[in-house]
Amino acid sequence: MTSPKNYLIDMDGVLISGVTMIPGADQFIERLKARGARYLVLTNNPRYTPRDLAHRLQTIGLHIPAERIFTSALATAFFLKSQKAQGTAFVIGESGLTEAIHDIGYIITDLDPDYVVIGETHSYNLEMVTKAVRLVAAGAHFIATNPDPSGPGEGGIVPACGALAALIEKASGVSPFFVGKPNPLMMRTALNYLDVHSEDTVMVGDRMDTDIIAGVEAGMETILVLTGVTRRQDVRRYPYQPTRIVESVAEIEP
Repeated sequence: MTSPKNYLIDMDGVLISGVTMIPGADQFIERLKARGARYLVLTNNPRYTPRDLAHRLQTIGLHIPAERIFTSALATAFFLKSQKAQGTAFVIGESGLTEAIHDIGYIITDLDPDYVVIGETHSYNLEMVTKAVRLVAAGAHFIATNPDPSGPGEGGIVPACGALAALIEKASGVSPFFVGKPNPLMMRTALNYLDVHSEDTVMVGDRMDTDIIAGVEAGMETILVLTGVTRRQDVRRYPYQPTRIVESVAEIEP
């Protein structure tokens, strides 16, 4: 039997929808494990640590260990470390981001930081945003975990990292560098984390404009699932195409 492919798997819209598991997602993960396939679950959401996410997934029946979960916060931290070891950063974000940045040896401070790093949070205020604007205007490098302008919340959509970054960009006149999807940097960082090569890896996602383009630009085979954002009739509009289209991960045989 030939060696199985490796898999990078988007989380929202692929394995879960809101707080509900997509039917067959648990069986797909078990097939990966049974085949000995290496995999990572990816998310642009930097709010939670991998341990937090593993616990949340377990409560709905998805048994994925924390070391198999890779967030845009982790990708951002690895990027910062590759750029400047032992640096400093002013951070607007939740524990998923602050813990990742502390773990690479960075100091979080508002005193002349090397970087201003923006993630997703529901607890920022005008004082924090103003401080970020002034630090960026004064020369701090401006980094954002992901470009998503909005995300799902109770009762409807809520502003996400991209919206907050746009506010700071407009006020400071400085554009951020986004680390998360669709930047292929996140895919390359995930591949390195998993210690696999793009030619042997499949990207599974529900969005043409983030997951699939990131996989294509990273040189991977791509599978679009129709359980999330992109509809089948939308696919032909894009100049790049997925390798395969399936109704859900329940159809994927590793």
